[in-house]
Amino acid sequence: MRAVLLVSLLLTAYSLSLKAQVLTAEDSLAAGLLSRAQATVLSGYGEARYTFDTRQKDARASLARVVLFVGHKFNNKISLFTEMELEDALVVGQSGDEGESGKGGISMEQAFIKFNLNPNTYLVAGLFIPRLGIINENHLPTTFNGVDRPFVEQLIIPSTWREVGVGLYGGIARVPGLNYSVGLTNGLNSSLFRNGSVIRNGRQLGSGATGMGLGLSGSLLYYTGHFRVQASAWMGGSTAVSKRVADSLHLNHGAFGNPVMLGEINAQYSHQAWNIRAIVTSVSIPNALNINKAYANNTPKSAYGGYLEGAYDLFWAKHQGAKSCWLFGRYEYMDLSAKMPSVGLPNPANRQQYIVGGITFKPIRGIAVKADWVQRITGTPNPDLVITPFPQQVPYYTSNGFFNLGIAYNF
Repeated sequence: MRAVLLVSLLLTAYSLSLKAQVLTAEDSLAAGLLSRAQATVLSGYGEARYTFDTRQKDARASLARVVLFVGHKFNNKISLFTEMELEDALVVGQSGDEGESGKGGISMEQAFIKFNLNPNTYLVAGLFIPRLGIINENHLPTTFNGVDRPFVEQLIIPSTWREVGVGLYGGIARVPGLNYSVGLTNGLNSSLFRNGSVIRNGRQLGSGATGMGLGLSGSLLYYTGHFRVQASAWMGGSTAVSKRVADSLHLNHGAFGNPVMLGEINAQYSHQAWNIRAIVTSVSIPNALNINKAYANNTPKSAYGGYLEGAYDLFWAKHQGAKSCWLFGRYEYMDLSAKMPSVGLPNPANRQQYIVGGITFKPIRGIAVKADWVQRITGTPNPDLVITPFPQQVPYYTSNGFFNLGIAYNF
């Protein structure tokens, strides 16, 4: 695993032309990199959803997110990109009918300056999203099937994962379609790792990131014919405390102290009415034993997963993509605690399968109406990990079905 990650990072010394580099549907990149007369660009996206839990006989409705993008072109060499996100509609309300507080949150999803170094290469600096997986960089709700983002790319690759740092994107014009990226950001916070979500809670997201830890990421992305193939990796430290505190906790300190290594390979095929995508990914945390001794958070030594999705546009013959109706199916498998340290507790509930099927209707570009069924199948939770016993404990079903409806937009 470590050798694969190092090779992937070293290979990022090669690739791309800018035209191939920006073949992405992400609005912040597409809007800012297109040649336009105006200096300032506004765009955005959002989604609302309804979920019915068939076993708990419960439902939830939410304005999941609204994101506003503002970009500004200072000159032909320097541009600004920002995205501000409001999740779950309400953060803090006024006293009265709206209540005192809500479940939502406000965050900056991106805020970086882009420097065009030459026609083939550019640099970004600030809060940005490294190129990891499929969804992390291209996460517009109108660009993926299903009301939820794929679960593998929520729990193993923790989309959307953004940190403060610098990133270089570029390529070699002699190899059309071959792209690379390499980035250096702050690291993770291992005290916040949690059972069942691997490193997701350990992201610092540009919010007062602490510690000397650094994160090094790299990717190779290649377009050929109707295929898009990518390999990417991230390696970084997770000790988010001072050296004095780290020593007292018997944790390694420094840029790559208590390292985390993540790697993934994905491929997509898109041609006329068909779209097929697949990904495999894994995370390795070699010093999970010491992290668990310090924080008792049941951090695994490794986790892995992947999914395969196929989709067919029922309207292609008549509308050639101007209007579409995608019928899709996806199978996901992951083990979020594939290997545990000696002081950790195994949890069979972390072996998870998701069978997802549904429809995505796009009456016009930029609007998506979604409906899907999600069947979740897991092992039985380890009772030693249950903090609140019955009857307060919510019943857990190893097989559960969810019906979801959603609507999404981007402009």
